[in-house]
Amino acid sequence: MARMPSAERRRQLTEAAIRAMTRDGVPRTTTRSIAAEAGVSLSVFHYCFDSKQALIESVIETITGHSVAVVREAIRPRATLRETVAAGFQAYWDHVSAHPGEHMLTYELTQYALRQPGFEHLARRQYELYSDTYAELVEQLSRDMDFVLRVPVPVLARYLAAMTDGLTLNFLVLGDDSAWADILDTITDHVAGLVRDTDEVRTSNGP
Repeated sequence: MARMPSAERRRQLTEAAIRAMTRDGVPRTTTRSIAAEAGVSLSVFHYCFDSKQALIESVIETITGHSVAVVREAIRPRATLRETVAAGFQAYWDHVSAHPGEHMLTYELTQYALRQPGFEHLARRQYELYSDTYAELVEQLSRDMDFVLRVPVPVLARYLAAMTDGLTLNFLVLGDDSAWADILDTITDHVAGLVRDTDEVRTSNGP
C-alpha cells in the first residue's frame, strides 16, 4: 500500500465512515467496516483516530462541509440580494435532494451523540458548527453586497440553522412534494426582508 500523508488518510477514512454510516447506520458501523470501506488495515484506522469520539467529530465536520461547499459557491453576489439568497437556498436544497441519505445521517449522528455518555458535546458542537457556518456566510455576503441586517448576525445565523434543519427533516420524512418550491420562496422573501441597504441606514440615521 502506498504511503499517504496522515491528514489525507484521515480524510479518506472519514469519507469511508460517511459512506458506511449512511448505508448501515451509526450503531452498526464498526471500525473494522470503516477500514474495509476505505481499503486499509485496522491498524491504519487506529493510527489515524485514537477514539470513536475523534472519528464522529471528523464525520460531523466533513459532512457539514459537503453542503456548505455548494452553498458557498452558489451564494456569490448576484443582481439583487433576493436572487443571491435564493441561489444559496436552492444550492442547499439541491444537495439535500441529491444526497438524502447523507442528510439523514446528520440527524442520526445527533441522536447517537446525545444518547452516548461522554459524546453529548459532539451534538452541541454539530449545531454550533451550523450556526457558525451561517454567521460566516452572512458576514461575508454583507461585506460583498454592502447591506446592514435588521437583526444581529448570531440571531440570523441560529435562525437559518434552525429553519434549514427543520425543513430538511420535514423533507426526509414527507418525501418529494411540489410544495417545497413555494416554501423556499417564502423563506427567501423573509430572509431578504431582514436586510436594510446602506442608503436606508444613512437616511434613518440622519446627516
